[in-house]
Amino acid sequence: MKMAMQRIKTAIVGASGYTGSELLRLLLQHPHVDLCAVTSRQEAGKAISALFPRFRSLPGADLAFMEPDADAIAATGAQVAFLALPHGVAAEIATALLARGLKVIDLSADFRIHDPGVYQEFYQHPHPAPELLKSSVYGLAEMYEKEIAAASLIAAPGCYPTSILLPLIPLLRANLLDPHSIIANSMSGVSGAGKKADTAYLFCECNESLRAYGLPKHRHLAEIEQELSLAAGEKLRITFIPHLVPVNTGIHSAITASLRAGVTLEQIGNALENAYAGKPFVRLLGAGVCADTKNVTRTNFIDIGWHHDARTGRVILTSAEDNVVKGAGGQAVQSFNLIFGLDEKAGLHSV
Repeated sequence: MKMAMQRIKTAIVGASGYTGSELLRLLLQHPHVDLCAVTSRQEAGKAISALFPRFRSLPGADLAFMEPDADAIAATGAQVAFLALPHGVAAEIATALLARGLKVIDLSADFRIHDPGVYQEFYQHPHPAPELLKSSVYGLAEMYEKEIAAASLIAAPGCYPTSILLPLIPLLRANLLDPHSIIANSMSGVSGAGKKADTAYLFCECNESLRAYGLPKHRHLAEIEQELSLAAGEKLRITFIPHLVPVNTGIHSAITASLRAGVTLEQIGNALENAYAGKPFVRLLGAGVCADTKNVTRTNFIDIGWHHDARTGRVILTSAEDNVVKGAGGQAVQSFNLIFGLDEKAGLHSV
């Protein structure tokens, strides 16, 4: 008789925001997770099911939020902690939890950037724990599976970067593109701004409206350019134009780049197919097809399509993902699965 796998004691630090609630949805139903600690300063003492009634009747939903204290989290027996905290805040609790023997999957930007000087340039303050940067692994599961599996500190990628990196990295590695010609236009749902009171994100400010923001140097450019530079083997700068659209979740990116001389659309397709063969959450739509957010929201899939613009000699790549699932919580759960030797798809089967 096969023994049931022991559940992994898991904590979520900062579980009351949009990404935190998505982690709750995924982990409360994950077959190998025992959710033993959830933290929120504002909601401490309140049960998960009281704050999020949709989780009522799920096993574990009666667990109460606690203060984000490292000793208290460790005392629950947690083996791993997901951090759904703002940048600059996550590093302190990450340092404390790592010192207490927990593995940490951080969904903030604190450990994504290898160079603390670049972090300071984009986030306007010194890096809070530069000594940990060398041991952190960028949690793009499709690219760094082996490194993630061996790591204790994972930096989950940002939502925009995921939508741009996955279409581009295989093409840069195959030397099919002029790496200095890349332009990425991306559109995100309002949840990407986080759960906060801000006039710019009120319903009447966002509904029936479409606007660019964060120009010309959105913070996510730091990790996008870092990872594209690694793929291309040279330092890159790209143009990145993010937009806010009046939907709750979803990211659509339209990316263009000049093809190297003689490169065909067939080579583009082959490079993507070779890179993502056996990768369960990348769905390649094929040439001449555009990605659509309606097909990926509430899932951990990213859809990628591509076109050739023969008039300009450029390739047009489109991608779609859910910004709080594949762009945040779901991707973090992929890393969790890899760390603990589980099926990469565990807990992420919804469509």
